[in-house]
Amino acid sequence: MKCSLGGLMSRFSRLSTPLAGLTVIERKQMGDERGFFSRFFCRDELRDFGADGTISQINHTLTRAKGTIRGMHFQRPPHDEAKFVSCLAGAVFDVAVDIRPDSPTYLQWHGEILSGENARSMMIPGGFAHGFQTLSENCELVYLHDKPYAPDAEGGLNPLDPRLAISWPLEVAQMSERDRAFAFISA
Repeated sequence: MKCSLGGLMSRFSRLSTPLAGLTVIERKQMGDERGFFSRFFCRDELRDFGADGTISQINHTLTRAKGTIRGMHFQRPPHDEAKFVSCLAGAVFDVAVDIRPDSPTYLQWHGEILSGENARSMMIPGGFAHGFQTLSENCELVYLHDKPYAPDAEGGLNPLDPRLAISWPLEVAQMSERDRAFAFISA
């Protein structure tokens, strides 16, 4: 069954980023005095934006404290995964780092504000590390993954690595010891 409604326009719009394959998706909201409706996911429509439509796993996070950093996590090939990341409540600065060694944008990052208000999502292909910093309290994110989690393929970059030079918008309030322990990238 198709997600689109006949000849109606797509419920999604695409915002380009400087990193090949990394896409920001804006979900169009239809609203009235009761609230709004928006399509969260549609395999057929999002295929045009680089998703193959497979969802193997859905994860939900709550981060309570403003200024918290989570990430920069990834899965090594052949378990590298595409993620469709959305913020349902609060606001986050969502970051993807290109870790594809043959890419012209290798080790470059791109960040976007995702929030419950702006209805934006990041479609992050395999070959990218992902993380975020909370810009408000009680941020809830939902991640749709195209592959299941493989613990032996797990990896991460240190979010504070000077070589990455990610411009986190707030002072770091909290970060896990695991994320702090990721080694800096050597020259």
